[in-house]
Amino acid sequence: MEPSRRQPGTPTSAGRPDPSRWRALWVTLVAGFMILLDVTIVAVALPSMQRALGASPASVQWVVSGYALTFALALVPAGRLGDAIGRRRIFLGALAAFVLCSIAAGAAPTITLLVIARMAQGIAAGCLAPQNSALIQQMFAGAERARAFGLFGAIVGISSAVGPITGGLILALTNGPQGWRWIFFVNVPIGAVALVLGYRLLPRVAPGKKGHLDLSGVALLGCGVLAVMLPLVLADSDGVRRLWWLFPVGALLLAGFGWWERRVAAHGGEPLLQPRLLTETRGYATGAGLATLYFMGFSGVWIVFALFFQNGLGYSPLQSGLAVTPFAVGSAGAAFVAGRLVERMGRLLTVLGLVGVVVGLAAAALLLWLAPSSVAVWAAAPALLLGGIGSGFVISPNVTMTLREVPVRMAGAAGGALQTGQRLGGAVGTAALPGTYYLVLASSGDDYRQAVAASVGVGIAAICTALGIALIEWRTDHGATPAPRPPEVDHSHCHATQS
Repeated sequence: MEPSRRQPGTPTSAGRPDPSRWRALWVTLVAGFMILLDVTIVAVALPSMQRALGASPASVQWVVSGYALTFALALVPAGRLGDAIGRRRIFLGALAAFVLCSIAAGAAPTITLLVIARMAQGIAAGCLAPQNSALIQQMFAGAERARAFGLFGAIVGISSAVGPITGGLILALTNGPQGWRWIFFVNVPIGAVALVLGYRLLPRVAPGKKGHLDLSGVALLGCGVLAVMLPLVLADSDGVRRLWWLFPVGALLLAGFGWWERRVAAHGGEPLLQPRLLTETRGYATGAGLATLYFMGFSGVWIVFALFFQNGLGYSPLQSGLAVTPFAVGSAGAAFVAGRLVERMGRLLTVLGLVGVVVGLAAAALLLWLAPSSVAVWAAAPALLLGGIGSGFVISPNVTMTLREVPVRMAGAAGGALQTGQRLGGAVGTAALPGTYYLVLASSGDDYRQAVAASVGVGIAAICTALGIALIEWRTDHGATPAPRPPEVDHSHCHATQS
C-alpha cells in the first residue's frame, strides 16, 4: 500500500504502530464514557421527569431499566457483528444512533415516548460498547495495550461513580421543571464531535470472515438474558416476587445457548460466541466470572449511598453525589497507574485491589453506621478513597488479563460477553442491595444507618467471592509455566480498505 493511501489508525507497511492510535483511543474512550454515564446519570432526575410528564413511579423507572435491559441484550451480537463486518463501521453507526436517540429522549413529550427513546438508546449503546475493547486489541500490543486498557478501566470506574454527581450538577445549572431534558441533550455536542473525529481517526481495516450471523444463538442468548434481567430491572415494582419463575427459564435458555454454540462450532460454523473462549483461552472464563461478581457488589453500592445520603441525611442530589467523590478520585488515579503495573504484577494486582475495596467499603459502612451523623460523611471519606484505589486496581487490570490471550478476530464477541456479565452482575446488585436496604429499614424502625451498613455488607459479600476467584487464579498462574503469548496483531484482516 502506498504511504499516501494509508488510512488513519492502521499499522504502517513496516509494521510500526500508527501515531494516530492514541488519538483514536481517546475518541473511543469519550464515547464509552458517555454511554456508561447514561446508566447512572438519569437516576437523580427521575423525580423531575415524573412531575414534568405526569408519570407513575413504575413507568418512570423504565427510563433507567429499559436502557439497562436493551444495553445488555445488544452486547454479544454487536460484538460478533463488529468482528465480521468491521468495528469502525459498527462504532460510527451506533454512535450516530445514540446521538439521535439522545435528541429524541430529551424532546419526548410523554413518558411512553421517553421510554421508547431510552430503549433505542440502550441498543445503540450496547452496539457501541464491545467495539471499544475490540479496537484497543486491534490498535495496541504488549505494554501499550495494558496502558490503553488502564485508561479504558478508568473510564468504566469513573463513569459509574460520577453519574450521580454529573446529573445533580446538570439539574442545579438548569433549574426548572424541564431541566431534566439536558441530561440527554448534553450528549449531542459531545457525540457529534466524537463522530467526526472517529470518522477521521478510527482504523479502516478489512472485516473478518463474514459467514452467517448465528441467529439461533442470538435468539437463545437474547431470550435468556431478558428472562434473567427482566425481574431485576422491575425490582422496584415487585418484579422479583411476581416474575421469579423467569430465573429458571433464563437459566435453561442460557444452557441451551451454550449447547447450541458448541454444536455450531463442532460442525465448522461461526458461533455467536466461540466456546473455545471459555474452555481454551487462559484467564477468560475466570476473568468474566470475577467481573460479574465484582459488578454485582460494586454497582448497587451507589444506589444505597444515594438513598442514605438523600433520605437519611437530607442531602440534595448534588451533595449526595459529592459525598462519594473520594471513591471516584481514587478509582481514576489508580486505574491510570494500574495500566503500567499489570504486565509486571499480573493477577496479584487484582487481588490487592479487591482487598482494598473490601476493607474500604467495610470501614465506610461501619463509620456511616456508628459515627455521629454530623461527621459520618467526613469520617468515611478516607475509607471511600481506599475503596476507590482498590477499584482502580480491579477493573482495568481484569479487563486486560481477561482479554489478553483472546485472538483479535474474536475480540468484539469476547468483549461483548465480558460486558454482558458486568451488566447482569450490575442488574443483580442494583436489585439486591436496595432491596436489603428497604428490608432492614422496615424491620429496624427506619434506622437509616443500620440499613446502609447491612446493604453495603451484601455488596461486600459478592466482592469477597470475586476475591476468592482472583486468589485461586493468582495461585494457579504463580505456580504454572507461562504459556506462549499469542500474536499481538491479527494480520489476516488488518489491511486498509479502499473505501
